[in-house]
Amino acid sequence: MGKQWYMAVGGHQVGPVSEDEIRQNLANGTIDAATLLFAEGMSAWTPVRDVPEFRAGASGTGPAAPPPVPGRRAHEIDSKIYGEDLQFVEIFLDPSESVVAEAGAMMYMTPGIDMETVFGDASGQGQGGIMGALLGAGKRLLTGESLFMTVFTNRGPGVHRVAFAAPYAGRILSLDLAKLGGELICQKDSFLCAAKGVSIGIAFQKRIGVGLFGGEGFIMQRLQGDGLVFAHAGGMVHGLQLAPGETLRVDTGCLVALQPSVSYDIQFVGKVKTAFFGGEGLFFATLTGPGHVWLQSLPLSRLADRIYKAAPQTGRRMDEGSILGGLGNIIDGD
Repeated sequence: MGKQWYMAVGGHQVGPVSEDEIRQNLANGTIDAATLLFAEGMSAWTPVRDVPEFRAGASGTGPAAPPPVPGRRAHEIDSKIYGEDLQFVEIFLDPSESVVAEAGAMMYMTPGIDMETVFGDASGQGQGGIMGALLGAGKRLLTGESLFMTVFTNRGPGVHRVAFAAPYAGRILSLDLAKLGGELICQKDSFLCAAKGVSIGIAFQKRIGVGLFGGEGFIMQRLQGDGLVFAHAGGMVHGLQLAPGETLRVDTGCLVALQPSVSYDIQFVGKVKTAFFGGEGLFFATLTGPGHVWLQSLPLSRLADRIYKAAPQTGRRMDEGSILGGLGNIIDGD
């Protein structure tokens, strides 16, 4: 058996893959010379161009555009993700191409970009006039999002750019719905932007237990279409491929997205003492394959809870100063 390799693609780990698969991906443009690889015996993730086994086939140095998908309805946009913990994504638009985003996510744009606020999910897939737009907006309201979305369109000659920033520390995932079966279920606040033509709707959880105790309630976001979608998750992101019948138990807040083929249920931790004093909550999510799931290491709720506990409650800091207590606050100026 040959060496097993891992690739860093779209913000998450892919693999194990063989050397032949990596060479094939290089040939068809799915990955490029800057894609990071890792295998047993290597000390760190290394660009393809610097790995001896693939140096001959890694002639390019820039980001490679994904191969066109036959019959794609959504706009075919190109992109590049910058940063490590506080990331942003830059979208490259050809003339008349558009990208849709949540209100307030834009970071910068070049002069050829035209910005328009629209009512509803802005998918542009024929929502049926005013009533269709109202229905789309109502769905977004149920997920806790704004009634409006913003469409950024290249109205100028040549390629123009627009960038969108993550709302807090974490990773941006680049997901091609055309390669994921055309549909993805994700947590309510993870959507950042997408190619025009992607529909952003709602997904009701059918099980009462999931709705009451699942952290995300009865409603999650449903992304449908065949275009690129960019989602944000807190901390590090870990993608897992679950085999048929394979089960994974995770903290309810750590679930970012899953394919519809993955069964999602809620399970009690089992022991009363563990439930009340273990600090991990009363329930965890049970995910059953087949399908792909994406997990985050730092849910926003966990981050907000730690910030709240560290904030001054009565005019003085809590959990700081060690044995010095108030004297420590006086010494350091607080």
